[in-house]
Amino acid sequence: MERVRDDTVRLQLGWTEPLVVNAYVFDDGDGVTLVDTGMPVNRRSLRSELAAAGYRPTDVERVLLTHYDLDHVGGLTPLARLLGGPLFDAEVYLGAEDVALARGERDPPWLHHKGSFHRVAREVFDLDDVTLTPVDEGDRIGGFTAYHTPGHNPGHTAYVHDDGVAFVGDLLWETDGELTPPFWGDSYSMRELRASVRAFEGRAGAFEALCPGHGVPFVRGGSDRLRSLASRLG
Repeated sequence: MERVRDDTVRLQLGWTEPLVVNAYVFDDGDGVTLVDTGMPVNRRSLRSELAAAGYRPTDVERVLLTHYDLDHVGGLTPLARLLGGPLFDAEVYLGAEDVALARGERDPPWLHHKGSFHRVAREVFDLDDVTLTPVDEGDRIGGFTAYHTPGHNPGHTAYVHDDGVAFVGDLLWETDGELTPPFWGDSYSMRELRASVRAFEGRAGAFEALCPGHGVPFVRGGSDRLRSLASRLG
């Protein structure tokens, strides 16, 4: 667990590199938001990371999922609950196209490396007993604005809070102190992802903290770093 700023805590989940993933707790005094939930089983459990930050699962009022990948939604799965993971009495939000993906209403191509993975993953780690609220571009959730940022996943969504913090999931990673797009082998379309980075930079406005799904958060100058990367992507 690491405090990013007064209202934001980074929960370090997963195992060891490269299987490390971030979840975040955002608490502005007007409700506790959990962004992503880690893997079904983590070296440090989601429950213990929450406790280290001073929270219980029952404190969480909403869960914002950036996308449907096991290292980001795993804390909601039946396996996690069977092994003693938390039960959230909270509304769970996920991009509309990823809700369709998780529910089997959208079938990705078998011949695509990530499409075939998702077809198998949703049979083994389904979210059938989780009520998912679909999120679309521009939706307001508390003090957050949702931005549809496809490419890594069809329904990938970034969330920016009015207080100047952006939770970008796997739209962006931190690698060796730099802001980068994610690895191509973990995405549906790098061309679409790069377009999403450029579009997000144009829509999201100014923010200070940028919190990626992998790597270390940037506490200051987040939108400036995003602008620099977007310009390099062309």
